[in-house]
Amino acid sequence: MTRPDTPARWRDLVSPALAPRAALVVLGVWLNAADALVTATIMPSVAHDLGGAAYFGWAVAFYLTGSILAGASTGQLSHRLGLRPAMILSALAYAAGCGLSAAAPSIESFLIGRVLQGIGAGWLVGFCYVAIGVVFPERLWARMFSATAGVWGVASILGPLVGGIFAAAGHWRGAFWMFAGQGAVFALACLVLLPARRPDEAVPPALAWRTLGVLAIAISVIAVADVIGGVVVPAALLALGVALLAVAARINAMPSERLLPPEAARPLSVAGAGYAMIFAMEVATVVINVYEAAILQSVYRVSPLVAGYAVSVMAVGWTAAAFLVSAQPERRHGAFIVAGAAIIVGGCVLMALAIGRWPLAWIVAAGAIIGAGFGLSWSLATGRILRALPEADRAIGSAAVPTTQLVGGAVGAAAAGAAANLLGLAQSFTPAHAQAAGPWLFGAFVPVAMIGLLAAARLARGAGFERSPGD
Repeated sequence: MTRPDTPARWRDLVSPALAPRAALVVLGVWLNAADALVTATIMPSVAHDLGGAAYFGWAVAFYLTGSILAGASTGQLSHRLGLRPAMILSALAYAAGCGLSAAAPSIESFLIGRVLQGIGAGWLVGFCYVAIGVVFPERLWARMFSATAGVWGVASILGPLVGGIFAAAGHWRGAFWMFAGQGAVFALACLVLLPARRPDEAVPPALAWRTLGVLAIAISVIAVADVIGGVVVPAALLALGVALLAVAARINAMPSERLLPPEAARPLSVAGAGYAMIFAMEVATVVINVYEAAILQSVYRVSPLVAGYAVSVMAVGWTAAAFLVSAQPERRHGAFIVAGAAIIVGGCVLMALAIGRWPLAWIVAAGAIIGAGFGLSWSLATGRILRALPEADRAIGSAAVPTTQLVGGAVGAAAAGAAANLLGLAQSFTPAHAQAAGPWLFGAFVPVAMIGLLAAARLARGAGFERSPGD
């Protein structure tokens, strides 16, 4: 029998007792990790078949909105249902969403499937992290978290390959059927591999329904601007969406509505600056996942596979740079945070200049530069945010980092669609139009990245933040 103080080893995870459960967790994270790159690769084919060029942003925004709603309710479901039923429910929701998207006769039903996919995927990831703490010995937690992080790197390689193969074969629906099958397998595996436990009798944490509701309405209002013609009405909808985001921040300050810590609504505080940086950089760069592959396929006439890999270089750059800064002492973190944010801004500028005009190599380089900027700054910014929070808020503050990232991605995707609509791309995605509008579309988000840089500078200057004992 293994003693509690036995050092953790990778081979322990492939023991007969734990290997199937480790594979289950990895599969659950994979289903969410691969989605962005697979969808970015096949969306031009979806738009061609279903007439959905105006809904590029919606496909991402609705998925992320579903993930936000699901992620916020993970604690409630695991308390009320128990882990195994909750994970089975999440897998079935995900599989049903994939099936609905695969069989969709119209863009409207496709988008409903995307929302359901997002809900299922959001639950899957949340419950997989819960499962790590419940199913595995504490000494193996770090190994399992490292394994799940590695899944995202694998997804950056395999995601474009999967999407590209199906898109090149003219059968984009097959990609969603394949993921629906994986979701069904996951549900069956949960039934066999996870222990049956009674639901937690403790009172589950309150759910911030009003904050979530206003957030969902704000994202939907911005998304509607994608498909309404003219200039005045879409601009008014964008302004209304931003105002509703501010309302959601005010509601979040209520004790019963805590989706984010109170500091998130105070951008001049150290932690608030960190959350503002995360939000702004996500808003500024999600346009790459939404439109880069489509423009590359239209203007540069590359295959879906090549376009998908061009998008994935951002993830590769992120991983490589994150490895370089992982061992840096805390005194250097501020400099790396600012440098990373500045590199993101520079990459966004280069992308706006290059897209549709310069050779493909420049676009790939811009994506790698943006990813490197995220890798240099992201994990260090997260650590500084958490150290700046009061002890009582660190649990919710930690969970708020991916939530802020999801909200920023959803808002950015909806805003990218609205900007494409204003530029006429929604009405005519021809090579000539994409070439003319692409630089303006990507350039529109450079000022948002610069706001993120200002927030990063404020975060980096926050040397007086509270430290946890032992720091």
